[in-house]
Amino acid sequence: MLQKIFLWMQAHERHLSALAMVAGFVADTFFFGRVDLLQTHLVFAIYTAICFIAIPLLHWFEMRAAQGHLFLRSRLILPFAIQFALGGFWSGFVIFYGRSANLGASWPFLLFLLFVFLGSEYFHRYHSRLVFTSVLFFFALYSYAIFALPIYTGTIGTQTFLESGVLAIAAFAFFTILLRILARERFLASVWNIRIGALTVLILMNVFYFTNILPPLPLSAGAVGIYHEIIRVPGAYLARTEAQPWQVRYLGFSPTLHIVLGESLSAYSSIFAPTTLATTIVHRWQWYDPVQKTWITKAIIAYPIVGGRDGGYRGYSTALMNDMGEWRVNIETLDGRRIARIPFAVERVTSPAPEETITLQ
Repeated sequence: MLQKIFLWMQAHERHLSALAMVAGFVADTFFFGRVDLLQTHLVFAIYTAICFIAIPLLHWFEMRAAQGHLFLRSRLILPFAIQFALGGFWSGFVIFYGRSANLGASWPFLLFLLFVFLGSEYFHRYHSRLVFTSVLFFFALYSYAIFALPIYTGTIGTQTFLESGVLAIAAFAFFTILLRILARERFLASVWNIRIGALTVLILMNVFYFTNILPPLPLSAGAVGIYHEIIRVPGAYLARTEAQPWQVRYLGFSPTLHIVLGESLSAYSSIFAPTTLATTIVHRWQWYDPVQKTWITKAIIAYPIVGGRDGGYRGYSTALMNDMGEWRVNIETLDGRRIARIPFAVERVTSPAPEETITLQ
């Protein structure tokens, strides 16, 4: 009976492989809430353990099979386990990096992440090949370390990012030692390809970071907006705002605010950070100069935030509107990585526009 089951699995390997990836995505959707929850990191630890064990074992079994030993069950089950773990990694990264990303700045990385996610299924037949699977695993280790290390250290910035790279390299080095022990011949035949692939991933991730393409995990934007005035009251933030057309309310188009001479506007942001993290957020106010055709920074306002609140740490900045036309407020980390952007336009009127007071999230 069991022999028939394994033969059936072998005949339907492609469909079962896709199902394993879907199972990884479903598991992530169920378990992943906040990036700093213990259960989130337990799930990633399970994925890491599966890859650490299953990849070397699979190649050990295949080397033994080449010598005439039969390990049909293990050779069928292990690729599905690897697919499940890698699929779980990718879907988890899509969830968390997607939450943190600002599409205008981070779309190259998100596109690359989506390509890896889809490609790991399309090229599932290569999962038995050592180089392909090992390089994918290094990418998973590095992507996880980038947002896990700040949670444990309570710091964020260039030094922490570089330390996450060192951590990923150390973990991958331990993995290659295990590969060398269990699948020595295959590892030595592929070692330079593995090193070149891992080095390519390392360089690419650093390019993404230092060009501000990499999303600023573990930070992510919640509610953001531009208002005539923001008032902090005990336990809440209130804002005075004017009515906007349906394109702004429902489709996310940039709003236009009407101001009188000498009026200021306020930018609001709610930024989620892990409980252990304390950092500084920057509101960079920029006006588009139609003559020079460039964005000119008019104000830079920074304030500290602390993590832990589900809805994010709330804060705002205020700037005087001396220039009419297109404006934007970039919400950034202290090292210039964009968390969110608030685009809007300003028009001058002789009398104030009708306003209403709302409670901000």
